[in-house]
Amino acid sequence: MQALLKLSRAIDWLNAQIGRWVIWLIFAATVVSALNAIVRKAFNYSSNGFLEVQWYLFAWSFLVAAGYTLLHREHVRIDVVNSRLPKRAQVWIDIIGFAFFLTPLCLVVIYLTTPMVFEKYASGEISGNPGGLIRWPVWLALPIGFTLLLLQGWSELIKRIAFLRGQGPDPMGRLSDQSAEAELAEALRREADAKTAALAANAPQAR
Repeated sequence: MQALLKLSRAIDWLNAQIGRWVIWLIFAATVVSALNAIVRKAFNYSSNGFLEVQWYLFAWSFLVAAGYTLLHREHVRIDVVNSRLPKRAQVWIDIIGFAFFLTPLCLVVIYLTTPMVFEKYASGEISGNPGGLIRWPVWLALPIGFTLLLLQGWSELIKRIAFLRGQGPDPMGRLSDQSAEAELAEALRREADAKTAALAANAPQAR
């Protein structure tokens, strides 16, 4: 089990590093969009290539960061029932999801898209739009992104099995179980409570 946990930590590290750099793809897409707008307004010139670069970069950032998103448990979840169950039941639900839903889905996508990437690379397929780009780079994001998502799913699976066996920490307790919106609301409530307490402390005592 310790060897599997070591593998899990390596996968976590890989996706964490990738997640830190993917943000630059969003920045690059923003820069391209801004330059495209400036050139179009200033020189009355544009190209479909500029537009396709933007969605190429977005596709790469969205797909390659899928494993990083799973690492931080930021994928959309419907926890109306799950959050009310005991911790072990929640862990078992995750195990079933990773083993019987996430893993087959990722394997199917990788199996279907990998040959397509080689085919498009060999054919040199280009976008049908005038001034469009070659297609294989954006298709390459699919097998890479789903491979990283699959690896992170296995990492989460290892951590949950280790927890059930008493050989690892609570995998659900590494991060806050609240959504970003709930965390913000809680922070605002604490700030309001602090201000109320400060006003009450400074108010003159009633006689």
